[in-house]
Parts: sequence; structure tokens; C-alpha cells
Amino acid sequence: MRIAQVAPLYESVPPQLYGGTERVVSYLTEELVRLGHEVTLFASGDSKTNAKLVAACPRALWRDADCRETLPHHIRLMELVFADVSRFDVIHFHCDYLHLPLLRCYPCASVTTLHGRLHVPDLSPLLAAYPEVPLVSISNDQRRPLPDANWQGTVYHGLPRGLHTYRERPGEYLAFLGRMSPEKGVDRAIEIARRTGMRLKIAAKIYPEERTYFEETIEPLLRESRPWVEFIGEVGGREKDELLGHALALLFPIDWPEPFGLVMIEAMACGTPVIGWRNGSVPEVITDGVTGFVVDSIEQAGQAIDGVASLSRRACRQVFEERFDATRMARSYVEVYRRLVHETGERSDATSHAFVTTCAERPAWRDISLSASRRRGMRFGTAWDQS
Repeated sequence: MRIAQVAPLYESVPPQLYGGTERVVSYLTEELVRLGHEVTLFASGDSKTNAKLVAACPRALWRDADCRETLPHHIRLMELVFADVSRFDVIHFHCDYLHLPLLRCYPCASVTTLHGRLHVPDLSPLLAAYPEVPLVSISNDQRRPLPDANWQGTVYHGLPRGLHTYRERPGEYLAFLGRMSPEKGVDRAIEIARRTGMRLKIAAKIYPEERTYFEETIEPLLRESRPWVEFIGEVGGREKDELLGHALALLFPIDWPEPFGLVMIEAMACGTPVIGWRNGSVPEVITDGVTGFVVDSIEQAGQAIDGVASLSRRACRQVFEERFDATRMARSYVEVYRRLVHETGERSDATSHAFVTTCAERPAWRDISLSASRRRGMRFGTAWDQS
């Protein structure tokens, strides 16, 4: 198949360090190429891929000191994608909702994976206005706020099997990896370490809008918790692999309905069990009592740490391979693609003509003046990103 993957431009594909959505787009793109498909990746110019790369900007926007507004770059991204949709059998969007009006102007087989939290007051009117747009969720829980949207299925994220190193023998510390934000539960992780007397290594990215939270809430906790709690900053690649692989367990103490939580399967790929709060996708991803424990409180988390020694790290790796590898993810998406291509082919010429005629009566996309006062580091669209 001729497949277009349209990534957000905030981080490269794959990202150098933190960046859940762009990382998943990379894994999916490379696996589709490996399976023999003709793939075009629309992303930032510093992305690395075996697909054909179409660069919508020279470098990732969050890594570009000259970038002040992210929206103009994403408008250009849409211009590049929709310049000729006949080039592709299917277009897979990963960049929120900016493309929805254009899908009516340029009929084509498409699917949109929603990677963030679905905030009903914002999204319900929008998705009701575009009921024909096919969507994919990344967990069943993610779609719970809007069950009547045009869901084509749930496709769990997947990782390449060789990406992380399986380690049979763990170290003697707990790990936390994610964003430095209140909903990720860094404070809970520190309290768990304090109560259990376990060492804790925290690897977290601090976005500009989260700096105040870090300085006012987390830094005092870190000072009080020395030397058994260590903040090591943002990590990626080999550093991440070693952090997760040598951990006794990963703490995932989220305080929000996490749509997926990529770090959970990264830990499982290393053989490291996960102790996660019963929020969002956690009960779907963690097999309780096998790949970790699903808990509801700090007290339960402490008890779960005592039970980690009874879990098989080999079983954690096996569940990862069975449920969360990149090949399974890519094949699941291909099933969705083929169904949508077939359905698109069955549309009448009259319906397609009606869409084009309607759009011809409206101002051209490139002539629409859109302005946004966006501080660097803020997304347009969904406010939360999965990691």
C-alpha cells in the first residue's frame, strides 16, 4: 500500500529524548516499511527514517530556538499533505484535528489516531461536526468520554523487539520516567520511596509551563529526600534502556486518565514490572500480578513493592512480545487501512463531487488568515501528550 504518516512537528521522528507520539509514529513507519509498504513520512526535517521524508520544517519545533509559534508550521504541513492526495492509498494523521476540514475538500481514505486525553467540552462539538472522520483509539479507556465517535478500533502502541535489552537480574532501585507535571505523580513516587526506604531514580522532562511546579513542589521534596532520591533529568536511548532495565520496578503513579503510557511497555520490554495507579489505560496495559500491580494508594504501592520479587521478569518480556511489539501494531493498522480504502472506493462519484463543490465555494485553505499567540512549548489541540 501507499501510506502517508503525518506526524506532529514538536519533536523529530523519532525524538532525541522525550516525545511519546513522535516515537510511536517512528516505530509504526519503520515497521510498515519493513513489511514492504511504500511509506511517506511528513515530519520535521531532522527526522530519521527509511521511508520517504517530506520535511514541513527544518528541525523539531521544540528544539528550535527561533520558533515562537507552532501553528504556522502545522498549516504548512497540511498544505504539503493535501497538495495531491492521489499519491496515497491512505493517509494516517497523528496531529490532532487541524486536517478535519480539509478531508471534506479532498476526499481520500484516512484515519486519525488520537494520542491525547479526550476533553469532552472541547471535542464533543468538533467530532459531532465531523462524524464521518475515522478515528483510532490507543486504549479502550481513552474512548470512554466519547463512545459514539467514529471509532474504527483500538490499536495499542508497540515497540521494536530489539529496541530494549531484557535483563534477568534487576538492580535495587525504583524508576520514574515521564513529564515533570502534577498529573504524572512525581510527588507520589517520592513519597513511596520515602516510606519504603527504596532508592528512586527520576528521569523527567521539564517543559517551560511546568517549571514553576517543579521549583515550588518537587525541588523541596528532592532536597528532603536526599540521598535516596536522585533526579537525573531527561534521558533517551541507551540511558533510558539502562535506567529501566536495571530497575526493580517502574513507578507509574499517575493522577489522570492516561490514554496509554508508553513507558509501561518500555519497562516490560526490559523485563521490569510496573506498579501503576488504577487510572486510564493502566488496567489494560498491566496484567495485574503478572507484569506488575495495579494499585489505588501509596500504601498499596508499598505493599506491591514487597511483592515484586515474586514476579517473573521473563513473563514481563513475554507479555510485551505477545501484546505490544511493533509488528503487531503495524499489522493492526494495516487491517484498518485496508478496510477504509475499500469503503472509500465504494463511495459514489456524486458524493465525492458534492464535497469538492462545497469546498470550491469556500475560501481556499492557503488564503485563510489564521493567527495564534502561542508561547513556545504549547500544543494547539489536546493539552496532554501520552508518554
